[in-house]
Amino acid sequence: MTVLCLVELDPDGGSADASLRALTFSRELAASEAQAGSAADGTAGSPAQPLADSPSPAPPATRTMSHRPAGNPHDVTSTGYVAAGVFAPETAVPAAALSAYGVTDAYAVESEQMTGYVPLAWARALAELVTLSSATAVVAAATDHGNEVLAHLAAMLGLPMAANCASAARTADGTYRIVRHRWAGSLLEDAVLDASPALLTVAVDAVAPATEPAPIVVHDFRPVLSDGDLAVRATESAERAGGVSLATARVVVGGGRGVGGPDGFGALEELAGLLGGVLGVSRVVTSQGWRPHEQQVGQTGTRISPELYLACGISGAIQHMAGCMSARHIVAVNTDPDAPILAHADYAVIGDLNQVIPALVTALRARAGLS
Repeated sequence: MTVLCLVELDPDGGSADASLRALTFSRELAASEAQAGSAADGTAGSPAQPLADSPSPAPPATRTMSHRPAGNPHDVTSTGYVAAGVFAPETAVPAAALSAYGVTDAYAVESEQMTGYVPLAWARALAELVTLSSATAVVAAATDHGNEVLAHLAAMLGLPMAANCASAARTADGTYRIVRHRWAGSLLEDAVLDASPALLTVAVDAVAPATEPAPIVVHDFRPVLSDGDLAVRATESAERAGGVSLATARVVVGGGRGVGGPDGFGALEELAGLLGGVLGVSRVVTSQGWRPHEQQVGQTGTRISPELYLACGISGAIQHMAGCMSARHIVAVNTDPDAPILAHADYAVIGDLNQVIPALVTALRARAGLS
């Protein structure tokens, strides 16, 4: 049984944390598929036949780059296979990291026609890889890119897609038992998915990354793309492309109405930089036009799951809390001791953020030896 996982890369070229978690999810799913195959027919299972109406893939280039370590080969008869699709040149594939997370085959997907993020082209390439790898499931992190690409793939294959999954396992009858986040993570839904291949995205921070090394081979893969596949392209500014995304940041400094206006976010941005994090805001901030919508945290913004969420001048409306419930630690800075967010915070500072934040920035700069 083979599970194909879309792996996104960070700006520095490494595997995104959300994708490492998706690979861990994929490995567990592949193991359940192998076990289900054994239960169904008394064997360890074999890759499913490709869909009859799936597009025919272009043959991959004969050149491969081997990263299989010396010694006994990885036993996948009982754990299944995990393949990775990486939209980057072969030389840019983080093979060592993928091998550490159990990937046996990585496909470096590239095309002279495909530069940057091209969602339809990415989906078309995955559709071809489904056939090439005989994948029984396709997995991606539930990031903006992951959800969009798998939605396009679902439309191309005429199959359902289950988004924001926390767990999934194949049963002996060939269906998938899944648990997924609903209502911005405020509840968990048990469901059964009957589709082949299964298309799943993994809720951010729902699965802890865990390594399980396997030998890997990297293949150069060039998909066949039409003009329609290339019609829509997404571009990012140098500023956004070079930083950590709000959805995957390990530290988020949030600002709300209490910041007072657009000029008040300078100190919060500096604090986020000193902590290696990013800036997030509440809905009222974007509604007032103080900051762009792309920085909004909440049910109608971005759902975050950092190690630390420092919420400054944010009251904690239900819609906002739906977007930050997965934060490991919440620290609130607020003048109102009865603000709703304090009921969810691990720590709270009751005080004026215009005094607290500059003092914190000064202390961090001194600790880092900055003038």
